[in-house]
Amino acid sequence: MESLSIIQKIIIWAIPVIFAVTLHEFAHGWVANRLGDPTARFLGRLSLNPIRHIDPIGTLLIPGILLIMKMPFIFGWAKPVPINWNNLRNPRRDVALVALAGPGSNLIMALMWGLIAKIGLSLGDISITYPIVYMGAAGIMINTILMVLNILPLPPLDGSRVVSSLLPPHLAMQYNRIEPFGFLILIILLATGVLGMILSGPFLWTLFSIKSLFGLPIQAFRF
Repeated sequence: MESLSIIQKIIIWAIPVIFAVTLHEFAHGWVANRLGDPTARFLGRLSLNPIRHIDPIGTLLIPGILLIMKMPFIFGWAKPVPINWNNLRNPRRDVALVALAGPGSNLIMALMWGLIAKIGLSLGDISITYPIVYMGAAGIMINTILMVLNILPLPPLDGSRVVSSLLPPHLAMQYNRIEPFGFLILIILLATGVLGMILSGPFLWTLFSIKSLFGLPIQAFRF
């Protein structure tokens, strides 16, 4: 499979990135609405329209810079869907379910992109269908990254909501006080390479599991 130019990479990654972050947030809002909190629906955020969820920095700028810098990974984020946790019918249980909806949606999307890549391979001449295969591989990668990143137990990532819901209330309160510093901690972990070491195991395991499931060539993941 041939190497791609920067413009080709941007075109191929754009759709998977936008869908990955948009549906991640939509899933949070959809589950919250089902469990008693209509906040996202009332504010027009319970929508599959990417424009309602796009964050200019997290959805467009950061992924674009990572592509231009030829980084080995791409990630981004959308505007968080507003949720009033007090509206949930069973807050301690439902907080965890709402939180898990985001990474769960990324896992489902990773599998769907795997199927798309498999279809691209089955269409025949790879020189013609390679954009479909590459886009499928990009979809697998971005969704796998978002899934394993968000299950980290670092406030305000989704994994921390699950941990908080399992802790006794007084410990959960202390634990949640980390949240204002969470993004800074994440940046430090990223800059020092610690984040990569933490995520590499589950990321590679998930990536190669999906690759094996659909019989995808490793070349499809070399951008």
